[in-house]
Amino acid sequence: MRKETLWEARRKENPGHSQWYIQRFEAMRAEGADLDGEARLVDAMLPRGSRILDAGCGPGRVGGELARRGHQVVGVDADPELIEAARADHPRVDWRVGDLAELDLAELDLAAGSEPFDLIVCAGNVMTFLAPGSAPEVLRRFHAHLAPGGRAVVGFGTDRGYAPEAFADDAQEAGFTFDQRFSSWELHPYPGDTGFLVAVLGRPAAG
Repeated sequence: MRKETLWEARRKENPGHSQWYIQRFEAMRAEGADLDGEARLVDAMLPRGSRILDAGCGPGRVGGELARRGHQVVGVDADPELIEAARADHPRVDWRVGDLAELDLAELDLAAGSEPFDLIVCAGNVMTFLAPGSAPEVLRRFHAHLAPGGRAVVGFGTDRGYAPEAFADDAQEAGFTFDQRFSSWELHPYPGDTGFLVAVLGRPAAG
């Protein structure tokens, strides 16, 4: 039986939460805030036209920018309101409603096809809003959807109930290598737990 995500639980407590989230980023962009740091980093890691999965895509902030930069993007999020906003703002991207713990894109008729991805980006504290106990399965499914030699870039606040040590164990158990750790999307060093982690995970070419 599918477990409720923490994001869904928050929406149940506050039915307006998704719209608040959408409007928050719209207001930040209108004020001139730089909202494309994650996309710039991912774009720099790949050749143009790469296949990217935006996992927990929300209203499409990261995936939409990556598509604008010439990549083939598929976005998945469990929140239909956020997906609706993503489709409205970035209609040329393939946005799908789905639980990351049940991710199986081979079963979907994707406009971009069903080949493995070159990179998976998971930003916006998505890992801390999963259903309790589902993070290991989510990371296994990330690994399964990556091409050999592909990478996953995952960023989240480490003070939100998912310790970096537990994440590292789960990622390695899923088959990933830990290629890099940073404390921000601007690639500040990670001398230890600084409250935020950006991890670059690798799927070995032979794995």
